[in-house]
Amino acid sequence: MSFFKGLKVAVVIPCYNEEKSIGSVILDLKKVLPEASIYVFDNNSTDKTAEVAKLEGAHVINVALKGKGNVVRRMFADVEADIYVMLDGDATYYAPSSLHLIEKLCKEHLDMVVGVRVEEQDSDAYRRGHRWGNTMLTKTVQHVFGGQFTDMLSGYRVFSRRYAKSFPALSKGFEIETELTIHALELRMPYGELNTPYGERLEGSESKLSTYKDGFKILKTIFRLYMVERPMAFFSIFGTLFIASAISLSIPLLSEYLNTGLVPRLPTAILSSAMVLTGLLSFSCGFILETVTRGRNESKRLVYLSIPRTQFKDE
Repeated sequence: MSFFKGLKVAVVIPCYNEEKSIGSVILDLKKVLPEASIYVFDNNSTDKTAEVAKLEGAHVINVALKGKGNVVRRMFADVEADIYVMLDGDATYYAPSSLHLIEKLCKEHLDMVVGVRVEEQDSDAYRRGHRWGNTMLTKTVQHVFGGQFTDMLSGYRVFSRRYAKSFPALSKGFEIETELTIHALELRMPYGELNTPYGERLEGSESKLSTYKDGFKILKTIFRLYMVERPMAFFSIFGTLFIASAISLSIPLLSEYLNTGLVPRLPTAILSSAMVLTGLLSFSCGFILETVTRGRNESKRLVYLSIPRTQFKDE
């Protein structure tokens, strides 16, 4: 563990009704990271999650606003550390992997390392719908924003201080992992991935993730971020569709006008003109918003650079 000796490590755990598993998660982490500070952020649990976490020696902080995104916002705002280890409190993640994730972050001078979930043999930890949805959403982000992520929705991550303190955390729920990924891609931060075993929940523990409901929210987040971060490409799609439709409607009218000098279908001609104007307006919006986005990204980059870089032991 000499590669992060002298650095303050904080383990941050978002929790909602995890009394069955949170105790074992904290104990496993203490064995692996004995010098780390462990914070459990309880999101209005109705069971004894907070009490169990306190008994095991964790710092417990209540977050009133429901949703994992709201919890992550509080985590990065309230906790001061050089390295942040984030994982769920459901005991599905392999605690010893945290050491390898931190080692990769330190040795390769990265801002984020994602634990890629690998199921154990004969395990049913990864539901079929979740696996398919994760693959589809990860491929969508790769196509739109670039990058080489293979498990975009993993909740097992390690961050540098620079990343944590520059992350805006606008999402409210489980779509926060999507925002975490795109933030790194947009600011072109150095990131990496590392395989980690992924197990089943403990008996009596229930998943809070809804395959279709949360999958739709994640897809909506990707759509929103595409509009915000790639406005020229986004509005160009609509501009092209409007202008192409207007041309297809106007070709028969133009042919008729050239042959007879008459415009027999005036409403169609007006509609075509309006569609051309709408298309041009879409292109204009895209151009203006692209300039705004560039300025916003420059500001975010300056905030990122204003945070002192963590000095690792090998430097």
